[in-house]
Amino acid sequence: MSGTTKSARHLSGLRNARYGEVLLISPDENGGLTAAVYNTFGLNDCPPQRWNALDPRALAEQFDVPMVFLNGPRFWTIDEVTAFAWGDTAMFDGLEARRVAEVRIPAEIDVTGATARKFYVDSTVKRDTEYVLSGGKPVYALLAPGERTYVLQAYSHTVDDSQTLDSLATLGRRLHLPEGWRYRVHTPEEDLVVRTVAGEAHVVQDELENTYMLLAR
Repeated sequence: MSGTTKSARHLSGLRNARYGEVLLISPDENGGLTAAVYNTFGLNDCPPQRWNALDPRALAEQFDVPMVFLNGPRFWTIDEVTAFAWGDTAMFDGLEARRVAEVRIPAEIDVTGATARKFYVDSTVKRDTEYVLSGGKPVYALLAPGERTYVLQAYSHTVDDSQTLDSLATLGRRLHLPEGWRYRVHTPEEDLVVRTVAGEAHVVQDELENTYMLLAR
């Protein structure tokens, strides 16, 4: 990320806290797409009146990018985060958000949302963070082929605004998982730490746009 600082910031009490993300999407030098991710958390709770008033087309024109995607509102399913790098804040029609990551969008993902090709596809996110899921609390995860475990980091109201923290216990019944994938809920006794590797995270989304991060082995 450009303009980042390296002083670590730690936030706790995140579980079920509301936030939103604004993604500024542009072509990259490899002929693909890259999104600069701006997150409201730590600045505001993504107030509905401001979030609902955002116009992606107007924002794309304002920030001189081909496309803007509004990712949210979302709710954390982690308990703590330490960010080791972040960027400047920007104002999106009265909603303040901070640049926190950069996402390389795989060619197979349909950013228009017209097809289901965006779901269960691994994307690389450039960020330097450590998430903590506290022991004694539920951890929601996707188990993928190759012994890969993706831990739920946030659930979304983009597709279904009736989702709640409690409803995640039975989320697996709603998902149309690819062959060989499973949804699991378990409650570890010890804290679970989910750390980026070399400044990168690997994430997937399900069809409700809930977001999961790969647990490094």
